[in-house]
Amino acid sequence: MPPRLQTPTIAQLETASANDILLRRRKKVLLPAPVQSGEKLDSKYIATVAAELEALGYSLSEDLASAMSDLSLEDLVKVNSEMISLLSSALGAHKTYKPLYPNFPQQVVEMGRLSLYVNAILHYLTDGKFRPLTEKKDRQKLTEKTELKELRLGSQTELNSIFSALVSANSSLSEQDRADLAWFIKHYGDDILPLLPQNVQQRENKAYIAANLLRYTGLFEKALGYCSSTTDVLRVSVVLSYGDASLAEPTKFISMPRYLRKALLKAIESQKDQVEDMLRWKKRWIRLGERLHPGEFEKKFPNTAAAFKTIRNDVQAETFNRQLEHSLERRQTEKILSLLKQRPGEFARRLDHIIRITPDKQEEIALDFASLAESVSTPVLLQVLHHFKTRGEKRRMRVFFPKGQVQKAQGILNELPQLPASICSLVESICRKTLLERFAKLRPLGKCYLDPYLQMYMLPSSQRSAAKTLRTIARGSRIILPDADTLRFFIWWKNGNHRTDIDLSAAMFRQDFTYADTLSYYNLKNFGGHHSGDIVDAPLGASEFIDVSIEKLLSYKVSYVVMAVSSYTGQPYCDLPECFAGWMARKEANSGEIYEPKTVQDKLDLSANTRFAIPVVFDLKNREAIWTDISLTRNPYWYNNVAANLNGIQLSLQAFVDLNKMNLFELLKMHIEARGEFVELPQDADVEFSVGAGTPFELERIASEFMQ
Repeated sequence: MPPRLQTPTIAQLETASANDILLRRRKKVLLPAPVQSGEKLDSKYIATVAAELEALGYSLSEDLASAMSDLSLEDLVKVNSEMISLLSSALGAHKTYKPLYPNFPQQVVEMGRLSLYVNAILHYLTDGKFRPLTEKKDRQKLTEKTELKELRLGSQTELNSIFSALVSANSSLSEQDRADLAWFIKHYGDDILPLLPQNVQQRENKAYIAANLLRYTGLFEKALGYCSSTTDVLRVSVVLSYGDASLAEPTKFISMPRYLRKALLKAIESQKDQVEDMLRWKKRWIRLGERLHPGEFEKKFPNTAAAFKTIRNDVQAETFNRQLEHSLERRQTEKILSLLKQRPGEFARRLDHIIRITPDKQEEIALDFASLAESVSTPVLLQVLHHFKTRGEKRRMRVFFPKGQVQKAQGILNELPQLPASICSLVESICRKTLLERFAKLRPLGKCYLDPYLQMYMLPSSQRSAAKTLRTIARGSRIILPDADTLRFFIWWKNGNHRTDIDLSAAMFRQDFTYADTLSYYNLKNFGGHHSGDIVDAPLGASEFIDVSIEKLLSYKVSYVVMAVSSYTGQPYCDLPECFAGWMARKEANSGEIYEPKTVQDKLDLSANTRFAIPVVFDLKNREAIWTDISLTRNPYWYNNVAANLNGIQLSLQAFVDLNKMNLFELLKMHIEARGEFVELPQDADVEFSVGAGTPFELERIASEFMQ
């Protein structure tokens, strides 16, 4: 067996645990073995655990409480300590919150604008050392009635099922997903083999699985067996060098030991079309070749050595992409179709374009696609189905999410020419028929309850840049707001290598997306909203809050509020020890402490290589939160004119308010049509698909079980 590859581990691996994964993904807890004597603990100990959890907004299920009573007191203390630590961190309750005005919001309500301005100037002139001398007053107890989230008893089987779902997911994995996947492989070692699938469909995920098998196990043959193309080997090499498997950005390759170089070269040697694949990523292959030294193994892997010589010598080859682009430029329909039929997935992605440029052969092209649809992956078929289903709808904008940088939304005016409704309907029916036939081959679901509210939750896709959050939700999903009037935003951060000023803002827009106002460091109160004060230095950590009243904003004709976090001093979030943001819902703004963990609705870690984040948008009229989790490379200005609405925050707002994307309800409805039976009540169902059952928050399960 070759030696393990010794490289730095992902940071989360050092703090992750089985219960970290189970709690975060399933709200379940894995317990140690019960005491042999069978003696149960006094109920007061379980009651103490329940009380501590209740303060964080959680409760114990009957089965979990009963199982805890079978533990030794020492084990119960350890489990409780782990649960409190993990849940506190997930909510942001592991930090101390000391805003500039400690009696916020009432203190800011009562202060005049001149006093607020003078205090801010003194704070800035002293680089954050001056703070108003304010005695923190006693606050009334929290009067909010919050619905507790139940924690249940977990098992090793359920833990293993999470890994199985991650490795089988047919959509890109988030950073947290990848960290969890790496944790399983590192801690299970070679024993992970029985849990590994024979094949993995998603190419980026294959690379992460293979790279971690090479890092932490001796399963080299299994790892490299996942490489079915030369580009797959490049992706694995990129992940081993801690780069992005989407290949969206160049990677600085690490030095690799001889046995690993030999293994990767062997994997390249077994692939077809080496030169064509390499020319697609020519510069990266040249850089990788400097690390792999293919000439050292030329006799053993002659084709690979020859391929590297070809790309180094700048030989021009007529690749698939070059031929396709030339044919598209010349509108050579027959040549275009001949090429695309070789790659059904590419045919599907370009179908709208090809139909548009061949108006006399639209039906013929659609039928050509029908003959290849079975070879197109489920995620792509779902995208094509939804695109053509909604193709005739009038939309002002088209929104794009760049590969590998999906947080950076881009948009253009929707100037697509119309297509005949009959053609759109034909393509939609082709996709639907193919999907239903595919789903019908899966195991029967039995009687199913399908929650209509799942129409508010989007399909998981492009999760690779998603932040670590309290609950995992696909971008663009809408969440019904709690029965409360005050929305309270919060941030916490700590300085990096230098003084760090992170700013929290709430930008307000009218129904037509025109700008109304902003609550921020330069405007601490307006439209009935209040900011807790700007802090410009956080050597020990700092926090800021904003309160807005839904009813007051609606009375001012404000329809949308955008929660925004910006790095005023310019450091990207990835350079900070810790930075996170979240929001709470309150009926009484002055009830309880400023930060109350049980009222936290969502919290996400800010760790991307960006300086401006929009975690969430609030649709006040519909009383919904729209999950965005996007970042911009620089801070936007607040524009009012139409031309500038295609940039910055207006673009992001419009993009997510009117996002055109398939939802979970549509997907699951097709599955039930193909292999189940609809029932009207959850209690009559064998399988419940609902918000209450947690369906939209188990994205890895959706991607693995329902998008294959």
